[in-house]
Amino acid sequence: MSLLGRLGALLQRAVESAEDPRLDLPGAFAEHWKGITHYYLEATDEDKPAKETDIPWHLKQMLDILVYEEKQQPLGETGPCLEYLLQHKVLETLSTLGKAEYPPGMRSQVLLFFSRLLEQMQRPLLHYLNVYRPVLKLLQLGSDGLGPDPEKEVVQFVAVLCTKIRQDPSLLPCTLEDKKVGQPSLPPGGAPAEGYVTSAGPLPSGSMEAPDAASPVRPTSPAQNLVTSLVSLCKSKKRKVALKAQEALLLLTSMDHQTAALALTREGKLASLLADHLCTLYDAIPATISPADVAALPPVRWRLVGHSAEVESSFPGQLDLEAFFGWLDYCDCLTKEAHPVIAGAVCEAVAQHFFLEQLQPQLLQMAEHGILLSTALLTGLAKHIRAPALLRQLIVFVLGATEEPPAPEGPDQQHRHLLRSHLIERCNHLSDEISRASLQLFEELLHLPDPRVLQALVLGNLEERRYILRSPSGPEDPPGPRETDPWEDGLDLEEDPYFMDGFPSSSFRASVEMALPVLQQHVPSEGGAGVKEVVSSFLCLVPSEAKSSAYLEEAGYDTYVHDASTLFQECRARASQWDWPPAPRALEGCASGSGFYEGHFLQVLFDRLTRILDQPYAVNLQVTSVLSRLALFPHPHLHEYLLDPYLPLAPGCRSLFAVLVRVIGDLMQRTHRVPNFPEHLQLVRRRLMGLVPDEPRLSHQTLLEGVVVLEEFCKELAAIVFVKSMTEEAP
Repeated sequence: MSLLGRLGALLQRAVESAEDPRLDLPGAFAEHWKGITHYYLEATDEDKPAKETDIPWHLKQMLDILVYEEKQQPLGETGPCLEYLLQHKVLETLSTLGKAEYPPGMRSQVLLFFSRLLEQMQRPLLHYLNVYRPVLKLLQLGSDGLGPDPEKEVVQFVAVLCTKIRQDPSLLPCTLEDKKVGQPSLPPGGAPAEGYVTSAGPLPSGSMEAPDAASPVRPTSPAQNLVTSLVSLCKSKKRKVALKAQEALLLLTSMDHQTAALALTREGKLASLLADHLCTLYDAIPATISPADVAALPPVRWRLVGHSAEVESSFPGQLDLEAFFGWLDYCDCLTKEAHPVIAGAVCEAVAQHFFLEQLQPQLLQMAEHGILLSTALLTGLAKHIRAPALLRQLIVFVLGATEEPPAPEGPDQQHRHLLRSHLIERCNHLSDEISRASLQLFEELLHLPDPRVLQALVLGNLEERRYILRSPSGPEDPPGPRETDPWEDGLDLEEDPYFMDGFPSSSFRASVEMALPVLQQHVPSEGGAGVKEVVSSFLCLVPSEAKSSAYLEEAGYDTYVHDASTLFQECRARASQWDWPPAPRALEGCASGSGFYEGHFLQVLFDRLTRILDQPYAVNLQVTSVLSRLALFPHPHLHEYLLDPYLPLAPGCRSLFAVLVRVIGDLMQRTHRVPNFPEHLQLVRRRLMGLVPDEPRLSHQTLLEGVVVLEEFCKELAAIVFVKSMTEEAP
């Protein structure tokens, strides 16, 4: 029909309606439908796009009539136009025409009509057989290799479906293609829910489509339904399309409806679809990508994925990496917001298909680049995952479901958790790069808001407090500071048994004198003698001739106190939800026996710390950073074992302070063999601060850098002790 003809018809109808106020809606509706069907009998140009024909106009008029008619009908009654649409299977015919894609673009027009019909009609339509069957047919078109052209219309269509299902979850089975379509699963109780379709037709009476509901619908193609369509659209290269599909899927999965959640996970196969796409994106990450680029990538948020596509990538593989972490972030968000049934299924699918089947072989390989890349990606997972259910699966994957064994792992115990053993052992790898990457991984794990990380790595071995020396007659007095006030006696640390070998007395006296003003400034005068003694033990551990910071203009102990305060408050707030005891476990309630084992994790860290004078600067920083993080946690056993210099250790046991004392002994023996040690130490410190060029390299630079790290680490531990004590004393 030409434009003039169309205008003429409108004018004629206006004249008729003016003469007769009663509108012939059924007749007009039928005429518009005939106008569409006649096109296929009269059309001669098969290449003419659908939007250039009268079809969109006829569809718009049909929709307007249906909406107008509904407003005129009493509530709950079906008007003659809607009956015509159902009786004559108009939607079935339209879905067939859309599938044929004739004329070109017809599929988009059909999708728009379906979307607007379902959205604008107030009464639910999906429970009608002659509505949900063509809806399924349109959803199944996704398996026809349609291409990207109608994605905008498709995502609008499925978004409307999700909104309607959100309003009435009982409609969900009408959009899931499986052997029971037409006979959806019933909600708990056995009785059909209102609006469900049965083999005898829809439950609501008064409609004309009952004769059509003689048998259930059988799928004509592989499982292609609302869920698969949504997930497919989530992968779209068009960012707006993908974003709308992801939001619609979140809307669908967050329904508080048990039966709907079960349908999405069973019939919809949602969990496996999400996990499979995560695996696909992981496979797409180039094997040649730099682990350093992975580590430096800032957190990726799923709503913002694709922004960097508009600008040039910073490194090869960046877009693939962002796509992977963006989908991971989406899965994390979905599991936080979804129904618990859906969240549990998604987490299990990710754990099985991605963690175990795909990531674990990469982590257990022997190639150095492969180890570095997979470890960096695992560290990225720890940074992104925050949903409790998914976080639990990650922790079980990395650390196992059981606690650290109470005895050193041997060949018969390695099977308990192979991956954890490998990852911990790599903190002590021959390759410094692998060691550093592994330490970074564990530091990131220690930031996770879950107490099982600490329990599996450290606390399981400290529960019985077997590191404490037991007196033959029974439990000894609780460990603590000495009875004499160290400030009255001049803080005679040279008489402490930890300082017996290899230290010139003048060194310690000078160190004490330098530390006194700092301690007097920060530690209260009342009730703080014990704290002063412990803090000074760490501050004075490095002798004055091995210190360099006092001679340079830089932030001192004050900065460490400030930083420790911020970090401790963070740890304390997180641990407040973990039901940790306020005080160490009573020795009377601890199992007796010998053979304390600090655990595989602390064993490796202590071994690394003993070699601080022979390791690269970057590795030393990472080792001390992990130990400092452990010391910050407010668990009484951790505080006692790591931060009490006067802890009476059982035979064969070592503590953090005891290890540091041995390192200091080694340091003092070696400094006398280094020419111009004080001058070179200050030069190295200036280089590390970026004050002077880093060339040429000194002959003992590794040793000198280790001394700098050791000095700063002791300051850090002293600040942690001080901050913890002040927090405990605060009202």
